[in-house]
Amino acid sequence: MSTTQIREVKRSARMQVSRGMKTVLAGVIFLYIASAIFAPTSISRVAQMGMLPFAACLAIVGLGQTLVIQQGGIDLSVAGSVSLFVVIVTWGPDRHDDRLIPAVLAAFAAAIITGLINGALVTKTKLNSIVATLGVNSLLYGVMMALSGGSPRRTTDRLSHFTNNKTFGLQHSVYYGIICAVILTILLKRTVIGRRFEAVGANPRAALATGLKVGRYQIGAYVAAQIFYCIAGVILGGVISQPTAYQGDEFVLPSVAVVVLGGTSLLGGRGFPAASALAALFLKQLDMFVLSLGVPYGVRTIVISISLMLGIALYAVNWKAVRSKFGAKGRELQAA
Repeated sequence: MSTTQIREVKRSARMQVSRGMKTVLAGVIFLYIASAIFAPTSISRVAQMGMLPFAACLAIVGLGQTLVIQQGGIDLSVAGSVSLFVVIVTWGPDRHDDRLIPAVLAAFAAAIITGLINGALVTKTKLNSIVATLGVNSLLYGVMMALSGGSPRRTTDRLSHFTNNKTFGLQHSVYYGIICAVILTILLKRTVIGRRFEAVGANPRAALATGLKVGRYQIGAYVAAQIFYCIAGVILGGVISQPTAYQGDEFVLPSVAVVVLGGTSLLGGRGFPAASALAALFLKQLDMFVLSLGVPYGVRTIVISISLMLGIALYAVNWKAVRSKFGAKGRELQAA
């Protein structure tokens, strides 16, 4: 592991405000100001209460994607996973509250099995993470269709109350998203396991040379990611009274976007879960802002794609070198 990588891992291990957090926080503040000026209906109480639960679900999914990206991979099984978990917690109980807990346990069991399959395909067979998780995603869709036939079913009253009841004016689903972000941030930044996890992601070969069980950490990332997807699926199944069987489709691109906007390196290593969670709020409010302007759905998707590209450019481009280069050209022109 190079000196620079070691310095980055040690720096990220301390509880500090990362560059990604500062950037996303500034973006959120600017976006809400723009919303108040150009689309005030997007920040009304009704609009915010409708948007925040979905932002919480995206934040939780983004936390799982953050872990996978920290290990140098990308998980494209998000859509199939979330859709399957939503189906399990709605179809299993069939509107009977006494069947909810077994259904939730079954969803978490499916999440662990899916994570182990993803991790084994990537670490043991050395498949590219995109190829492996895309294949698993198709398998999950097949299981979901076998269970539900693609038809929606209403959620149980118990699950609806679990996610939609309010405390201090906010739905419980929002608090679940905050709790998940706080717990993961503490585990990554304040524990030995978290620091080793980031070290493995930064340089697997160097980590292996120091005696770390690289495969365990990489498989663990995929398992933990699926657990977060399951949490989001359970919450989503309660937030929406009658979810569709393809509820997870909307999370694929945004789950990667929030990680990138949060400042987590696509090359692996450093990760900033809290920034990823805040980026989920940014994307959902951006979606609400564009929706309030009456823009078609296709344009909204383009806006999210542009946000992703800007996020990659923001952290990937050496802006200091760019400024120095243009500054040098400016001085040459002035001298001429």
